[in-house]
Amino acid sequence: MNAVKPGNRKRAGAIAALWAAASFAACAYGAEQATLANGFAIRCDHHALIDGRMRLYMSATQDSYIEFAPAEITAFDVVPDLPATAERSSTTASDASAKLTSGDLHEMLARAGTATNIDEDLLASVVKAESGGNARAVSRAGAQGLMQLMPATAAGLGVQDSFQPEQNVRGGSAYLDALLVRYHDNVALALAAYNAGPAAVDKYHGIPPYAETRAYVARVIHEFNRRVMAREALEQRAAAQQ
Repeated sequence: MNAVKPGNRKRAGAIAALWAAASFAACAYGAEQATLANGFAIRCDHHALIDGRMRLYMSATQDSYIEFAPAEITAFDVVPDLPATAERSSTTASDASAKLTSGDLHEMLARAGTATNIDEDLLASVVKAESGGNARAVSRAGAQGLMQLMPATAAGLGVQDSFQPEQNVRGGSAYLDALLVRYHDNVALALAAYNAGPAAVDKYHGIPPYAETRAYVARVIHEFNRRVMAREALEQRAAAQQ
């Protein structure tokens, strides 16, 4: 699967600046927001410099994190805690998802793709595999919304309500973008980490030997390739008619 190419996936330009080693604390705790060199921001519980790599921990535990090269992060800021899920308005979430159309979803994915430099068709393929486009979907493990974000991961990404389609897509896209950075644009590994977690991918030095994860990666890549081929066919027909 390593031969699969990420289609028209684009990356941001050169990294703006390097951090001096003294600017990194060995471990800083509390609600934080990390600003990436590409302009994106990721919320985390705390961060730590481990073996020359900066880890952003999604919760107070040490088993859920996203890892970056130090130069890929330009700043850390303390941010206030998010409101508890129980305090959110379920009526508002229901209303928002009830009004979601295929056109709305297309626009959300297009915006997220532009913001993260991820091919919109890859995002659409993940949404199809994760929720089938159901903004109110909840998995047996507790993952929520269009891109099936676990509550701790969603909170780390600044998503206040995973059942709000726009927030969910923005958060899920940011998470996938971080995984693609971590695995050097290896789509198969990033998808495996999205499904099973980065710790599992790192433990097995590749796609984990989980039937569910292997099937998930194959399903998303198949759908992505199908969408890219269909798009290219339309572009070729349009060019021929000119």
